[in-house]
Amino acid sequence: MPEYAAPAKEIEFILFEVMNIAASSIPGYSEIDPALVAALVHEVGKISTDILLPLNAHGDTEGCRLDAGIVHTPSGFGTAFKAIRDGGWSGIDLPEIYGGQGMPYLMGTITNEIFSSGNQSLAMFQGLTHGAASAILAHGTEAQKATYLPPMVACDWTGTMNLTEPQCGTDLGLMRTKAVPQPDGSYHITGQKIFISAGDHDLAENIIHLVLARIPGGPDGIKGVSLFIVPKVMVNSDGSLGERNAVTAGKIETKMGLHGNPTCVMNYDGATGYLLGEPHKGMRAMFTMMNEARLGVGAQAIAQAEIAYQNAVYYAKDRLQGRAAYGAQNPKGPADPIIVHPDIRRALLDQKSYLEGGRALLLWGAELIDRAQRSQDEAALGLISLLTPVIKGFLTDEGYKMTVKAQQVFGGYGYIEGAGMSQFTRDARITMIYEGANGVQALDLVGRKLGQEGGRHIRAFINIATSFIDSHKGEDPQFEKTFTAPLAAALKDLQSASLFFMQHAPKDPDTVLAGSYDFMHLFGHTCMGLMWARMGLAAHKALKNDPSDAAFYKTKLTTGRYYMSRRLPATALHLRRIESGGAMVMALNETDF
Repeated sequence: MPEYAAPAKEIEFILFEVMNIAASSIPGYSEIDPALVAALVHEVGKISTDILLPLNAHGDTEGCRLDAGIVHTPSGFGTAFKAIRDGGWSGIDLPEIYGGQGMPYLMGTITNEIFSSGNQSLAMFQGLTHGAASAILAHGTEAQKATYLPPMVACDWTGTMNLTEPQCGTDLGLMRTKAVPQPDGSYHITGQKIFISAGDHDLAENIIHLVLARIPGGPDGIKGVSLFIVPKVMVNSDGSLGERNAVTAGKIETKMGLHGNPTCVMNYDGATGYLLGEPHKGMRAMFTMMNEARLGVGAQAIAQAEIAYQNAVYYAKDRLQGRAAYGAQNPKGPADPIIVHPDIRRALLDQKSYLEGGRALLLWGAELIDRAQRSQDEAALGLISLLTPVIKGFLTDEGYKMTVKAQQVFGGYGYIEGAGMSQFTRDARITMIYEGANGVQALDLVGRKLGQEGGRHIRAFINIATSFIDSHKGEDPQFEKTFTAPLAAALKDLQSASLFFMQHAPKDPDTVLAGSYDFMHLFGHTCMGLMWARMGLAAHKALKNDPSDAAFYKTKLTTGRYYMSRRLPATALHLRRIESGGAMVMALNETDF
């Protein structure tokens, strides 16, 4: 069975030496100290390693089944979910007034990653509930919050979001599900939703569905969509459960991965629902949940790549094959461990440098959410809005590649189910698709986010990176050569691509859209370059001031230099593709495909 250890040292390094959260002005951050983080990571890691991970392959093999209208999860999932629920982990960053622990979103992000490494299918039940609870918290009435949030925060009830229909995915303006007003202020919801993760299951006594639907007479297209709370089981005025609502799971999809989490076709046959937020403003309310979910998917990408990497390292140190080119390193054995070979080192360093830089980017994103929400910082809100499609799209594209690289380290054994690497790759694949496919993330980034408020937010990012570079000029020639100079080159590519889009957008939108995917990756690599420059600086200072853990910091610097020299130059390739324009992409007639 695969092994996993929560990356405690990496998390503590990012929080306290790179982000320096101890000096943060964000409310609640002053209460986060190394002892608290160490205790949290230890406890969450113990649950992930001891309870969730042993069920991961089992859940993949057994899967879920639909029987007499009820979805049954894999055996053992109920006990494991109870361990999450009993520990209060589902509400770690939700308000205390509703039963949560009131910690910053940053702490919830760390918890999400660790649980997802152990068992992504199982962790999703909690994660989806958190997103639904956040939407109700942001847009619900006081009565709705009092009714639904306490049992959802405790995960006694779970939650879902219902957007997609058979005829529409990204283009939700084509939605057909109807919400007919009733005399008592409720609505009757009729329609079918597909691809609903955890749409039905046996882990909780109720499921609170958040459903997009149209109120008759509303505007056409996306402007006529509203959001509704539709409980699986009706809730009485005293909070107790009543009769079953007219919502059922009609089918469980057969999928490539995530077999332990049911992806359901949901049928609404005049189900009773309650308006959440304002009529015809459903997308605004839904995006509260979707944006949080997109960062959560970025955490899933890191999580799957992390456990895959850890096991690839174990295997590379143990598997004997061939001899090192510079002489036998295991002369008493029949061969050397494969970690001596440069190609294996390349694969492992690609993974290691992605994971450490990607986790820093993810946690910076979580910090920006906390700053926006807890400090009402509009600049932070704008910046995380810009970075969300990058965190979701870039981290999941690259994260999937890293699980493949880890699988490749195993050779033929990586293709055998018993080794576990196949499941990590299969489970990671969905992260590139759900919560908005990555091509759509790229279009959102270039088509909407890049030009928001006259390009204010992309300029803010460029200013952050430029200020970092300028503030360390001449400070240390070696650091400048290996970290800030490569970052400056990537930043120049980002600025060139942004200027190219500005020049071509009015007259040639196909050119801009054809380059959007490359821009998302160019931006992602630049973000990673900034994260590695920050981490490199922190490690550099630590070696000067306190060399007691010199091995850790030297390894950090070496890994960072690898990313800056081997991975970050990809920005030049992406810029070249962007500047090639859209003509070649659009050159073929439809009949030529």
